[in-house]
Amino acid sequence: MSLVMHQNAIKLKELENSMQGNNKGYRKQAINTRQWVPRHKCTNIFRAHDCSWNVQDESLLAMNAMSKPFHNLFHTYKKRRMGNFNLSHRIVLPPLFRARSYNGVPQPHTVLYYSQRATKGGLLIAEATAISPTSQNHLNAPSIWSREQIEAWKLVVDAVHDKGDFNPTGQAPISSTNKPLTTNKGHGMEPRPLKTDEISHIVNDFRIAARNAMEAGFDGVEIHGAHGFLIDQFLKDQVNVRTDKYGGSLENRCRFALEVVGVVVEEIGADRVGIRLSPFSDYNECIDSNPQALGLYMAKSLNQHGVLYCHMVEPRWDISGENKESPYTLAPMKKAFRGTFIVAGGYDREEGNKVVAENKADLVAYGRLFLANPDLPKRFAVDAPLNKYNRDTFYTFDPVVGYTDYPFLEGSA
Repeated sequence: MSLVMHQNAIKLKELENSMQGNNKGYRKQAINTRQWVPRHKCTNIFRAHDCSWNVQDESLLAMNAMSKPFHNLFHTYKKRRMGNFNLSHRIVLPPLFRARSYNGVPQPHTVLYYSQRATKGGLLIAEATAISPTSQNHLNAPSIWSREQIEAWKLVVDAVHDKGDFNPTGQAPISSTNKPLTTNKGHGMEPRPLKTDEISHIVNDFRIAARNAMEAGFDGVEIHGAHGFLIDQFLKDQVNVRTDKYGGSLENRCRFALEVVGVVVEEIGADRVGIRLSPFSDYNECIDSNPQALGLYMAKSLNQHGVLYCHMVEPRWDISGENKESPYTLAPMKKAFRGTFIVAGGYDREEGNKVVAENKADLVAYGRLFLANPDLPKRFAVDAPLNKYNRDTFYTFDPVVGYTDYPFLEGSA
């Protein structure tokens, strides 16, 4: 599950000073945690607020539009009504795992990280978040099933709003299948397939997590159905080899995902629910033989639940960071889905503006660029140079380096 935030202005100097100045006694040893990824489940959560750019920001945008020959700059800065949320621009922070939530609990540096990336009327989607003790799939990934975790998330949410907007514990990791990742043999335990009568309990875990997200103050929930997590494993026919009602046909393979959507909608309302899907991705060896049919079926089925948005990863996306050639596009899914359609996967400033201008997307998510540029919307607005990201620091435990120390444009912080 990923948690969604829409922002509204916290004074961050004290927090920044405590993080940066007192770093020596606070920082933990930086260790790269990109290890075996168990086939498990998580959710993302989002955040939003009814706001708009202030006068200074609008003047800055207007000045840039007059002084630069960039074609239709304002498309990514056009306001967008998304359900009950008024977005002041179309630039979205997608869920990015950062391995800084020690023991599953968001930390003070988590508050700073998300606050740095908050803009008035913007949309932030928090990183994949474990929904139960059995769903922890990464060391130091955040969770939202305990009182301590919920209270910690409240601090993150409040900071964003104020500014404007498993590691296995002896249990076998659960999956749709018992197929291990061939690329990671020797790392972790072989997963076991969920028993049919266990699936309803997992579905209910999503319901409870959504309820907890509302208690923490999030504006909504993004169900994580992408990149080899549990829902994606059910969706893809090269991984899902089940013979019960959750395997075989396209309808059966999508059953689990839609059951999760159904209970989350029932719990918190369709206007607070989004889902992330990657039908074309082969990440973590989750592959489908007909990804376009899968994407279309899900897009049309989601309409029946009236969810707020569908967030899809481009067919060209590759974990390497380089876009690959693909005969597919997301256009059929965009056309089929009735809600807000968010695209992600290798976009830069010009491409993002272009897909919005051509009505191929309503919003555009920028992962690595937003990670390395906390003031990305402003940099895009003035066509400023971008900080380069450092992949070596993506998944370390360090609360500062590669996390909260990327510089702002002068006067942006």
